Amino acid sequence: MKKLAIILAAAAVLVPAVPAAFAQQADERPGYHYGPAQNWMNDPNGLVYYDGEYHLFYQYNPHGDRWGHMNWGHAVSPDLVNWKELPVAIPETDVMAFSGTAVIDWKNTSGFGKNGKPPMIAIYTGHNPKTERQSQYLAYSNDRGRTFTIHGEVLSKGEEKHFRDPKVFWHEPTKRWVMVVLLAAANTAEIYTSSDLKDWTHRSSFGPAGGRGKFWECPDLFELPVEGGAPGEKRWVLSINLGDNAVGGGSGGQYFVGDFDGEKFTTVPGWPSAPQWMDYGADFYATISWSDMPKSDPRRVWMGWANDWNYANFIPTYPARGIMTVARTVALRKTGEGYHILQAPVRELATLRGEPRRASALTLSETPVALPVEGGKADIELELDTGTADQVSIALTDGQGWQTRIGVNPTANEVFVDRTRSGPHFHDGFANRHVAPVDLKSRKVKLRVLADESIVEVFVNDGRQTITDRFYRGGGQLTWSATARGGKAVMNLTAWPMRSMGSRE
Repeated sequence: MKKLAIILAAAAVLVPAVPAAFAQQADERPGYHYGPAQNWMNDPNGLVYYDGEYHLFYQYNPHGDRWGHMNWGHAVSPDLVNWKELPVAIPETDVMAFSGTAVIDWKNTSGFGKNGKPPMIAIYTGHNPKTERQSQYLAYSNDRGRTFTIHGEVLSKGEEKHFRDPKVFWHEPTKRWVMVVLLAAANTAEIYTSSDLKDWTHRSSFGPAGGRGKFWECPDLFELPVEGGAPGEKRWVLSINLGDNAVGGGSGGQYFVGDFDGEKFTTVPGWPSAPQWMDYGADFYATISWSDMPKSDPRRVWMGWANDWNYANFIPTYPARGIMTVARTVALRKTGEGYHILQAPVRELATLRGEPRRASALTLSETPVALPVEGGKADIELELDTGTADQVSIALTDGQGWQTRIGVNPTANEVFVDRTRSGPHFHDGFANRHVAPVDLKSRKVKLRVLADESIVEVFVNDGRQTITDRFYRGGGQLTWSATARGGKAVMNLTAWPMRSMGSRE
């Protein structure tokens, strides 16, 4: 959700036309990352599975390609990969429809079900643009999310201006609904419970903790089994996004691991006071996970908005502004260093792969070596032994010589994405180098790189760290090469060209 101060500032600024240097890139929309056909999009909302469909609702402006007039846009998919855009699901009324959750009310606790079928319930923040007051609203659907009836306000804190982003789920042990909602400016998460999704009781608060910013936004709370933990061990993960001041220099997300008794979340003993980041890039924000996954599928799957409030209104794309990351599975592992999350692209993404191309025992030196990767849409898995090199990097070079680099610095124990020379300047807050800390004592690392025309998602060592960054090149086809600086390195690589997703409309 948009930080209010920036919202007001942005409303008074006319976003310039796409620079001529970006004209070609503006027409090359990513092929397998979802974005609407046109206009502005931000936070994913109401991710829910029902009756054979994965639903992706999202913040959407049907009237233009910058933030404003927030509605819930809508897309559906049979497989988390191929998305079809549908008409607006929840329109702006006297309040904008800000971020929130969708759930299936299987027991019809709300009473809104019909003909023996459970309703789809959306709980979202209603933002009054005149008073700036924010409160939580309920809407329901009896036609598989195609249209919603707005029930109205169900939770407020008087005239509070920064009370937003409800995450709602059914807590089976206590047999009631739980809502995590934020007092955004206070960097505090509030926990409420309800028996019917309409009347809510405050139970506890969490925070401030970890990373602090002007606003906390877009929480999530879910339980995961612990890999490497005690037999049968499970823990709860609380994720919270920051509108600014995150590790990438702007927007970003952090997480906490602990226990939840249905009323209160507490971190595990010894949980670090330093922020634990979900992603080390600049473009993984407002992350939220799917509700009501199929009973046959125990995965926890989430998705983020691939953008950053530092420059979101100014990214040089047309006629749409904004895309999502790919859907990712999230797991929890315990090691000697404590608990940490692991992320991976959903397995269904492999259905878009073409025929693989491989390079085995490829020796890298100062002289660039061409990689067997074609164009801007690719899924790459590689194993790298940095050998005697003090830096190894992969360069994505466009037809005008602009480069985005993905690299490894073994002496500094880091993996990085460098977009300082990715393309022509369009905003002072964009050019940057983003670094993930990685243990490289063995001088070996595994990377999986998803590239899709103007985005890279880098998964390090089976998703122990990730870096998600957009880049906007000057124009022309991307070519791929690799170099090693200060010595020699060895790379094994498999690259699949990626097809675009199925119909968006």
